Amino acid sequence: MSSSSTVSGIRPIPEAAPLSLCAREPHVPADRLVAEMVPPPRFGRARFDTYIPDPNQPSQTEAVRVLSTFAAGLDGAHAGGAGGRRRLFGFGRAAKNRQKVSSGPRGVYLDGGYGVGKTHLLASLWHATPAEPALKAFGTFVELTNLVGALGFQQTVATLSGHRLLCIDEFELDDPGDTVLVSSLLGKLVDAGVALAATSNTLPGKLGEGRFAAADFLREIQGLSAHFRTLRIDGEDYRHRGLPEAPAPYADEQVTKAAYATEGASLDGFPQLLEHLARVHPSRYGALTDGVKAVCLTDVRPVPDQSTALRLVVLADRLYDREVPVLASGLPFDRLFSEEMLNGGYRKKYFRAISRLTALARDAKGLVGPE
Repeated sequence: MSSSSTVSGIRPIPEAAPLSLCAREPHVPADRLVAEMVPPPRFGRARFDTYIPDPNQPSQTEAVRVLSTFAAGLDGAHAGGAGGRRRLFGFGRAAKNRQKVSSGPRGVYLDGGYGVGKTHLLASLWHATPAEPALKAFGTFVELTNLVGALGFQQTVATLSGHRLLCIDEFELDDPGDTVLVSSLLGKLVDAGVALAATSNTLPGKLGEGRFAAADFLREIQGLSAHFRTLRIDGEDYRHRGLPEAPAPYADEQVTKAAYATEGASLDGFPQLLEHLARVHPSRYGALTDGVKAVCLTDVRPVPDQSTALRLVVLADRLYDREVPVLASGLPFDRLFSEEMLNGGYRKKYFRAISRLTALARDAKGLVGPE
């Protein structure tokens, strides 16, 4: 007798039922949070030479040049050690010129809209910096605040002070409390000689105004602004350059069949998953998806409130980082958030989540067999 069966002739179905994210309650030790501060799998192979600049956007080519030189300048023992601080932003010039810039910026801020490749460039900088992985840290703003929550402020300073480089992706400009916390942390790290690099996104309502988020970023970090050189990266969202629109949601039955037919897939009702996220700290959402090869969701509907929406944004980020396709029934992902949310203070997060979930829905198209 076969160890698998078939549903509607689509494909063999494994004996095991799909996983359930709602059944998981991961506990993540603090040392794992530190060890996992590396570029996510989606950007594990990101390099400067795999970034494809838009020929119509010279700022993209310039960003590659500047960041490549910046990485090469971090070849000292430590940014605050002998020679290390002098070389930061030295750009390979003569020693006299290196000393001239030694008191200048010790960080770089990538300023641009959605999908222009800022995270790819940030990950490329991490990979190109000549230091052991344990001496480089890469994480989102949310992951950094979670690290402080897990270790405490002083221990986080002590843990990261020996690093050569800290990369912060998606610096949040809409939470004053967390911004002050992270700015204080970065001040301590700058004093310790750690090089910094950061990105954040333009608010959607500002996309047509000819400006990005640099002014907001520099204002929010206040005393740290002098430590950052701003690189503006123009361009359109690469996720929508000539790509077809995301597939429409499937029927519940199709999603369920695909979940049973796909090894390592999870299957959950969307409303139930939203309730479960409220019981799991966002710092554990990455662990929540450990080993999951595809996420299958039924009955997708608008999120009921802002707290729920913000938790969903974090989950969408973790799924996107890990390249986990998302197959869903119900409403399309561009209808997850209300007009009030999309016009409110957290709108950049919601637009990012829509963009990323749309990309993952496109990736999941192959999970559904022929009718």
